[in-house]
Amino acid sequence: MATGLESCARSLRNIRGMPFSISAGVGFIALFAVAVLNGIVLIAEFNRLKKDGLTDVKRIVLMGTKVRLRLVLMTAFVASLGFLPMALSNGAGAEVQRLLATVVIGGHLIATLLTLFVLPSIHHF
Repeated sequence: MATGLESCARSLRNIRGMPFSISAGVGFIALFAVAVLNGIVLIAEFNRLKKDGLTDVKRIVLMGTKVRLRLVLMTAFVASLGFLPMALSNGAGAEVQRLLATVVIGGHLIATLLTLFVLPSIHHF
């Protein structure tokens, strides 16, 4: 059974034809940090709403996600847009930059979807 890192390396190779390297590993570390931060921001908002007296879990999840939606989207899109020139570069050293940018851009998109849809579902239970 493949570990998470192995499956990430396989998908990187299959989707963009790039091998896994140290640069891609650094991208995964940066990605995990931002994804965890977004999750903490969302859970903190859920806890704040619960502390303010809301008892309906569905309402807490909906209101908390609505309040923090812009913050979560902005962190992902700013990072993704910042790495876009690296992902499209063709100059000297671009093969290293493309790996890092591909991991960060693709990972932020997936992590944002998971943060906004899966995390509230899990918190619901």
